[in-house]
Amino acid sequence: MSEIPIYQSIALDMAQRIASGEIAEGAKISGRTLLASHYHVSPETIRKAIGLLKAEQIVEVSQGKEVSVTSQKLASEYLNKYQYMKSVSSYREELELLLQEKRELDRKLEEVVSSLIHFSDRLRNLAPFHPVEVTIPPGAHVIGKSIADIKLWQHTQATLIALRRGSELTISPGSHVILRVQDGLILVGDEQVEERTIQYFSQLDNSGAANS
Repeated sequence: MSEIPIYQSIALDMAQRIASGEIAEGAKISGRTLLASHYHVSPETIRKAIGLLKAEQIVEVSQGKEVSVTSQKLASEYLNKYQYMKSVSSYREELELLLQEKRELDRKLEEVVSSLIHFSDRLRNLAPFHPVEVTIPPGAHVIGKSIADIKLWQHTQATLIALRRGSELTISPGSHVILRVQDGLILVGDEQVEERTIQYFSQLDNSGAANS
Protein backbone atom coordinates (compact mmCIF):
# COMPACT_ATOMS: atom_id res chain seq x y z
CA MET A 1 0.00 0.00 0.00
CA SER A 2 1.29 3.50 -0.79
CA GLU A 3 2.43 5.73 2.07
CA ILE A 4 -0.18 7.99 3.68
CA PRO A 5 0.29 11.77 3.97
CA ILE A 6 2.27 12.97 6.99
CA TYR A 7 -0.68 14.92 8.40
CA GLN A 8 -2.86 11.80 8.30
CA SER A 9 -0.14 9.81 10.04
CA ILE A 10 -0.02 12.46 12.78
CA ALA A 11 -3.82 12.39 13.12
CA LEU A 12 -3.73 8.62 13.52
CA ASP A 13 -0.98 8.86 16.14
CA MET A 14 -2.96 11.43 18.11
CA ALA A 15 -6.14 9.33 17.79
CA GLN A 16 -4.22 6.30 19.08
CA ARG A 17 -3.01 8.27 22.10
CA ILE A 18 -6.56 9.45 22.78
CA ALA A 19 -8.08 5.97 22.31
CA SER A 20 -5.53 4.43 24.68
CA GLY A 21 -6.23 7.04 27.34
CA GLU A 22 -2.79 8.57 27.15
CA ILE A 23 -4.61 11.81 26.33
CA ALA A 24 -7.84 11.87 28.33
CA GLU A 25 -11.22 13.20 27.27
CA GLY A 26 -11.48 16.90 28.09
CA ALA A 27 -7.71 17.35 27.97
CA LYS A 28 -6.28 20.35 26.20
CA ILE A 29 -3.82 19.56 23.42
CA SER A 30 -0.80 21.81 22.96
CA GLY A 31 -1.06 24.58 20.39
CA ARG A 32 -0.07 24.10 16.78
CA THR A 33 3.41 25.52 17.29
CA LEU A 34 4.17 23.15 20.19
CA LEU A 35 2.66 20.17 18.32
CA ALA A 36 4.71 21.07 15.24
CA SER A 37 7.82 20.99 17.39
CA HIS A 38 6.81 17.61 18.87
CA TYR A 39 6.20 15.99 15.47
CA HIS A 40 8.94 17.97 13.71
CA VAL A 41 6.61 19.26 11.01
CA SER A 42 5.23 22.64 9.98
CA PRO A 43 2.25 24.26 11.77
CA GLU A 44 0.28 23.89 8.52
CA THR A 45 0.74 20.10 8.66
CA ILE A 46 -0.51 20.11 12.25
CA ARG A 47 -3.50 22.22 11.18
CA LYS A 48 -4.45 19.55 8.62
CA ALA A 49 -4.06 16.77 11.19
CA ILE A 50 -6.26 18.58 13.71
CA GLY A 51 -8.75 19.20 10.90
CA LEU A 52 -9.09 15.45 10.35
CA LEU A 53 -9.70 14.82 14.07
CA LYS A 54 -12.19 17.69 14.24
CA ALA A 55 -14.10 16.31 11.23
CA GLU A 56 -14.44 13.01 13.12
CA GLN A 57 -15.58 14.92 16.26
CA ILE A 58 -12.63 13.52 18.21
CA VAL A 59 -11.49 17.05 19.13
CA GLU A 60 -12.96 20.51 19.01
CA VAL A 61 -11.19 23.76 18.32
CA SER A 62 -12.24 26.94 20.10
CA GLN A 63 -12.21 30.44 18.68
CA GLY A 64 -8.88 30.94 20.37
CA LYS A 65 -7.52 27.92 18.52
CA GLU A 66 -7.46 25.84 21.71
CA VAL A 67 -7.77 22.12 20.97
CA SER A 68 -9.76 19.92 23.37
CA VAL A 69 -10.32 16.15 23.28
CA THR A 70 -14.04 15.37 23.08
CA SER A 71 -14.39 11.60 22.54
CA GLN A 72 -12.21 8.58 23.27
CA LYS A 73 -14.88 6.35 21.70
CA LEU A 74 -14.81 8.23 18.39
CA ALA A 75 -11.03 8.08 18.39
CA SER A 76 -11.24 4.26 18.58
CA GLU A 77 -13.85 4.21 15.81
CA TYR A 78 -11.63 6.42 13.65
CA LEU A 79 -8.73 3.99 14.07
CA ASN A 80 -10.99 1.02 13.25
CA LYS A 81 -12.34 2.79 10.18
CA TYR A 82 -8.80 3.52 9.00
CA GLN A 83 -7.79 -0.12 9.42
CA TYR A 84 -10.86 -1.17 7.43
CA MET A 85 -10.10 1.29 4.62
CA LYS A 86 -6.47 0.20 4.68
CA SER A 87 -7.57 -3.43 4.23
CA VAL A 88 -9.93 -2.51 1.40
CA SER A 89 -7.18 -0.56 -0.34
CA SER A 90 -4.78 -3.46 0.13
CA TYR A 91 -7.28 -5.91 -1.36
CA ARG A 92 -7.89 -3.51 -4.25
CA GLU A 93 -4.17 -3.33 -5.02
CA GLU A 94 -3.84 -7.10 -4.71
CA LEU A 95 -6.81 -7.57 -7.06
CA GLU A 96 -5.25 -5.22 -9.61
CA LEU A 97 -2.00 -7.21 -9.48
CA LEU A 98 -3.92 -10.45 -9.96
CA LEU A 99 -5.80 -8.97 -12.91
CA GLN A 100 -2.51 -7.89 -14.48
CA GLU A 101 -1.12 -11.39 -13.98
CA LYS A 102 -4.30 -12.86 -15.47
CA ARG A 103 -4.03 -10.62 -18.53
CA GLU A 104 -0.41 -11.71 -19.01
CA LEU A 105 -1.39 -15.37 -18.51
CA ASP A 106 -4.21 -15.00 -21.04
CA ARG A 107 -1.75 -13.52 -23.54
CA LYS A 108 0.69 -16.40 -23.08
CA LEU A 109 -2.16 -18.92 -23.25
CA GLU A 110 -3.30 -17.40 -26.53
CA GLU A 111 0.24 -17.73 -27.91
CA VAL A 112 0.44 -21.39 -26.83
CA VAL A 113 -2.99 -22.20 -28.31
CA SER A 114 -2.01 -20.48 -31.56
CA SER A 115 1.25 -22.47 -31.69
CA LEU A 116 -0.61 -25.70 -30.90
CA ILE A 117 -3.11 -25.08 -33.70
CA HIS A 118 -0.25 -24.36 -36.10
CA PHE A 119 1.56 -27.54 -35.03
CA SER A 120 -1.65 -29.57 -35.34
CA ASP A 121 -2.14 -28.31 -38.88
CA ARG A 122 1.39 -29.39 -39.76
CA LEU A 123 0.88 -32.77 -38.10
CA ARG A 124 -2.35 -33.26 -40.01
CA ASN A 125 -0.42 -32.86 -43.24
CA LEU A 126 1.81 -35.76 -42.15
CA ALA A 127 -1.13 -37.98 -41.27
CA PRO A 128 -0.90 -40.16 -44.40
CA PHE A 129 2.69 -41.08 -43.44
CA HIS A 130 4.09 -43.24 -40.67
CA PRO A 131 7.15 -41.86 -38.85
CA VAL A 132 9.57 -44.66 -37.99
CA GLU A 133 13.10 -44.89 -36.64
CA VAL A 134 15.61 -47.27 -38.23
CA THR A 135 19.01 -47.89 -36.62
CA ILE A 136 22.08 -48.42 -38.79
CA PRO A 137 23.44 -51.88 -37.87
CA PRO A 138 27.16 -52.76 -37.61
CA GLY A 139 28.69 -53.56 -41.00
CA ALA A 140 26.01 -51.72 -43.03
CA HIS A 141 27.30 -50.39 -46.34
CA VAL A 142 26.02 -46.86 -45.51
CA ILE A 143 28.44 -46.43 -42.59
CA GLY A 144 31.03 -43.75 -43.36
CA LYS A 145 28.98 -42.31 -46.21
CA SER A 146 27.17 -39.01 -46.30
CA ILE A 147 23.39 -38.77 -46.37
CA ALA A 148 23.62 -37.55 -49.95
CA ASP A 149 25.77 -40.54 -50.97
CA ILE A 150 23.36 -43.26 -49.83
CA LYS A 151 20.51 -41.99 -52.05
CA LEU A 152 17.95 -42.98 -49.43
CA TRP A 153 14.86 -41.89 -51.36
CA GLN A 154 15.88 -43.70 -54.55
CA HIS A 155 16.37 -46.99 -52.68
CA THR A 156 13.60 -46.88 -50.06
CA GLN A 157 11.17 -44.02 -50.92
CA ALA A 158 11.81 -42.79 -47.36
CA THR A 159 12.12 -39.12 -46.42
CA LEU A 160 14.64 -38.41 -43.65
CA ILE A 161 13.27 -35.90 -41.13
CA ALA A 162 15.70 -36.33 -38.21
CA LEU A 163 18.82 -38.17 -37.08
CA ARG A 164 19.35 -39.47 -33.56
CA ARG A 165 22.98 -39.89 -32.47
CA GLY A 166 23.31 -40.96 -28.86
CA SER A 167 21.23 -38.55 -26.81
CA GLU A 168 21.25 -35.85 -29.50
CA LEU A 169 18.47 -35.39 -32.03
CA THR A 170 19.08 -33.35 -35.18
CA ILE A 171 16.05 -32.19 -37.13
CA SER A 172 16.52 -32.15 -40.93
CA PRO A 173 20.21 -33.12 -40.90
CA GLY A 174 22.26 -31.76 -43.78
CA SER A 175 23.11 -33.97 -46.75
CA HIS A 176 26.82 -33.70 -45.86
CA VAL A 177 26.40 -35.53 -42.51
CA ILE A 178 28.46 -38.75 -42.39
CA LEU A 179 26.54 -41.73 -41.06
CA ARG A 180 27.82 -43.87 -38.20
CA VAL A 181 26.91 -47.25 -36.78
CA GLN A 182 23.93 -47.11 -34.39
CA ASP A 183 22.73 -43.79 -35.83
CA GLY A 184 18.95 -43.71 -35.73
CA LEU A 185 17.29 -42.33 -38.86
CA ILE A 186 13.77 -41.04 -38.33
CA LEU A 187 11.83 -41.41 -41.55
CA VAL A 188 8.39 -40.88 -43.01
CA GLY A 189 6.88 -42.81 -45.84
CA ASP A 190 4.27 -45.41 -46.58
CA GLU A 191 3.56 -48.51 -44.49
CA GLN A 192 6.42 -50.48 -46.05
CA VAL A 193 9.10 -47.81 -45.67
CA GLU A 194 10.53 -49.30 -42.45
CA GLU A 195 10.89 -52.78 -43.97
CA ARG A 196 12.53 -51.45 -47.15
CA THR A 197 14.97 -49.30 -45.17
CA ILE A 198 15.95 -52.15 -42.84
CA GLN A 199 16.62 -54.37 -45.86
CA TYR A 200 18.65 -51.62 -47.49
CA PHE A 201 20.73 -51.03 -44.34
CA SER A 202 21.25 -54.75 -43.78
CA GLN A 203 23.48 -54.92 -46.82
CA LEU A 204 27.13 -55.23 -45.78
CA ASP A 205 29.86 -52.93 -47.00
CA ASN A 206 32.35 -54.11 -49.63
CA SER A 207 34.62 -55.63 -46.99
CA GLY A 208 31.96 -57.98 -45.71
CA ALA A 209 30.05 -60.86 -47.21
CA ALA A 210 26.58 -60.32 -48.63
CA ASN A 211 23.64 -61.43 -46.54
CA SER A 212 22.29 -64.83 -47.45
